[in-house]
Amino acid sequence: MVLVKTYSFLVLCVLFWSGNFVLGRFVKDDIQPLELAFFRWLFVLIIISPVLLLNFSKLLKIVKQNFWIVLVLSILGITFFNTILYIGLTMTTSTNALIINSSIPILILVLSFFILKQNITTSQTIGILLSTFGVLFLVLQGKFENILSLEFNEGDIWVIVSSLIWALYSVLMKFKPKEFNDVEFFAVIVFFGFIVLLPIYFYQGYELSHELELLKSNYLVFIYVSVFASTLSFYFWHYGIDKIGASKTGQFTHLMPLFGAFLAHIFLGEVLETYHILGMILIFIGIYLSSFYKTRKN
Repeated sequence: MVLVKTYSFLVLCVLFWSGNFVLGRFVKDDIQPLELAFFRWLFVLIIISPVLLLNFSKLLKIVKQNFWIVLVLSILGITFFNTILYIGLTMTTSTNALIINSSIPILILVLSFFILKQNITTSQTIGILLSTFGVLFLVLQGKFENILSLEFNEGDIWVIVSSLIWALYSVLMKFKPKEFNDVEFFAVIVFFGFIVLLPIYFYQGYELSHELELLKSNYLVFIYVSVFASTLSFYFWHYGIDKIGASKTGQFTHLMPLFGAFLAHIFLGEVLETYHILGMILIFIGIYLSSFYKTRKN
């Protein structure tokens, strides 16, 4: 039952993040990346503030004993990752970003090998290759000659950086203070990540009247990214890392382009093609081999 709960949480997590991915691209002309990141985490901080207030003494003691790892995780997971991703999404295509994003599970395994000295098994290697092939098959619409028409730009560099940041964050979660439960840890890194983001936001010199109008016009966007793509998703992701480790958890990011295709079909009326189905099959086989298969053998 624990594994069923873990895998269900991770599927929901990636589904919500897929929506965030699509939304970040959709609102690029109306909301600047830093504004989207700032108000996202401001509202998350408000949501989880009771956790900070009710457990202040306990959390302060743990933070004092583990200050630097808490600060590093806060900057990587909260301050930098989505801000840099949003910047990238203003300058690159969804296809390019999805291909780059699909490298996260591989980056996590490689960083785990070097930082945590974790071995990469044969089934994990085959699973990663298959699911990566499925992602490429999906975003290239089943025609690999389409890769010849891809053009990489500055936005791709930003997305690559954001992928590296998230992979490093996921691996360093191994050093998360054990005294924190998942909710407490999330509350703490949101607080510190937002504090670091605060001066960067104010340095931009946004006008108050403009920001209030921005909130009024896009409140549904901020509700989604704060509640679903942040509060719930981060809890689900941390739960997954705690239960099955960063390497296995990372494989679920390969579901993002799949969910993106379904979301486009439902909300934008795009046709679900055969290559979507074939790509989905390859992705699921890859995740099974890299995550479920090894678990069943143990």
